[in-house]
Amino acid sequence: MKLDSPLFNRIRVKPEVDRRPRGGTPVCEWPGCALGGSHRAPKGRTRETEYWRFCLDHVREYNASYNYFSGMSDEAVARYQKDAVTGHRPTWKMGMNGVSDRLQGADTPIDPFEVMREFGAGAHARTDRPAPETRTIRNAERKAFEALGLEVSAEAVEIKARFKELVKRHHPDANGGDRSLEDRLVEVIQAYNYLKSAKFC
Repeated sequence: MKLDSPLFNRIRVKPEVDRRPRGGTPVCEWPGCALGGSHRAPKGRTRETEYWRFCLDHVREYNASYNYFSGMSDEAVARYQKDAVTGHRPTWKMGMNGVSDRLQGADTPIDPFEVMREFGAGAHARTDRPAPETRTIRNAERKAFEALGLEVSAEAVEIKARFKELVKRHHPDANGGDRSLEDRLVEVIQAYNYLKSAKFC
């Protein structure tokens, strides 16, 4: 681009901003200091919205010695830190509004992973876990089980026995040469072969 281009006439550059503190800055509140108090420092735990105005050196000195918990007992500090976890908001026990501690027998809530023990409900909660599903069942496998008339929890012995039973029932030779059930026979064979290839039997 040429230096005498008319585009240069449209470029405007802001002048350097003066970042020095202006004359309206309050004086440092540190005893004996006459510098500008350009930095704020909190006045204390009971006066959260109030601040001291210090110069940079004195605000550093103040912050190095500042202790928010000064004057509090160890128990009060521990209680404050515990309440800080929930943002100092009220909380309630987990469970059935405190009823779970009193329940026993069949009405006792099931706690298979013993999560409620931490909250005091573990003494009476039952920990009997439901049997975990041993294998992942896909939709095609579910359809194959349905074609054989079996539950998805059926074992290999049950699958083979059911397959043999259905083949004998629907095979044309067992029905005097009647081929009306041949489609059902093909469906059973395909379902069995799919389960066999998926290592269910």
